[in-house]
Amino acid sequence: MAASFPAKKALNLEPADPGGTPAETKFTRKPKLGGLKSRKKEIPEGLWTKCPKCSSMIYDKELDENLKVCPRCGHHFPIGARERIHALVETCSFEEMDAQMTSVDVLGFTGVAAYTDKLAAYQQSTGLKDAVITGQGVIGSHRVALGVMDFGFLGGSMGSVVGEKLTRLIEAATERGLPLIIISTSGGARMYEGMFSLMQMAKTSAALAYHTRNRIPFISLLTHPTTAGVMASYASLGDLIIAEPGAMIGFAGPRVIKDTTQAELPPGFQTAEFLQDHGFIDAIVPRKELGDKLVTYLDFLLEGQRRLAALP
Repeated sequence: MAASFPAKKALNLEPADPGGTPAETKFTRKPKLGGLKSRKKEIPEGLWTKCPKCSSMIYDKELDENLKVCPRCGHHFPIGARERIHALVETCSFEEMDAQMTSVDVLGFTGVAAYTDKLAAYQQSTGLKDAVITGQGVIGSHRVALGVMDFGFLGGSMGSVVGEKLTRLIEAATERGLPLIIISTSGGARMYEGMFSLMQMAKTSAALAYHTRNRIPFISLLTHPTTAGVMASYASLGDLIIAEPGAMIGFAGPRVIKDTTQAELPPGFQTAEFLQDHGFIDAIVPRKELGDKLVTYLDFLLEGQRRLAALP
């Protein structure tokens, strides 16, 4: 007897597309994982500074505590005039002179921006009236006349106010018998005042001649950069000329000198180290050692002054 089997279910097979196009395939989209976002760590501005010499990232608080000197390679960052004064003089001993003296647009200078507008902008951004702060303070046990330039104000350029304030400082130091210290950083004479700025070179130099005649010490500190009219006048007239490491010092820029002389400049040209090797600078003093070094120099120079005064 023949066995009976259940009938096979017919398979529901559709004929292939005559055009050869495969049947549409549907893919299931993966669900999104909610709440997971890429967390890219960003460094907030104003907290870290990159050293241009060794490329180290320095915490700004650490940099300030180190007097704006890189703790890794010793690179000296620019520093404001008030910061320098606070780092050098004894607490609350500084008495500022001519604090409200401001520049006047004698020539009515106009260009991309008016001179008066530039002055107002820099006064607001720096909190200074002009590019130098002058006064009297105590360093160690010595009362000194101190002038400190600030490159942040119009490139530390020397206009009528800078020249007048420094001249008054020098004359006050001469009258009171105080040793004089001027810390320079400048791009040169201020172009917005034309001939009036150039006259400051002769005026400050003449005041220093009277100061020297009275055998009162003058220490000139050159910082990065000290160039042009400032370098060609009072900055190079110190009884003792010292500089910060790596400072660019000279009259004209190296590119101008190279184009004028058509000669290759030696390595390190116009750096403090180069000038010391050639006898123009007496010493290179790191910023953190400056206070102690100035006390030593003043002790030596003032002792020499006393001995000279005792001579018949």
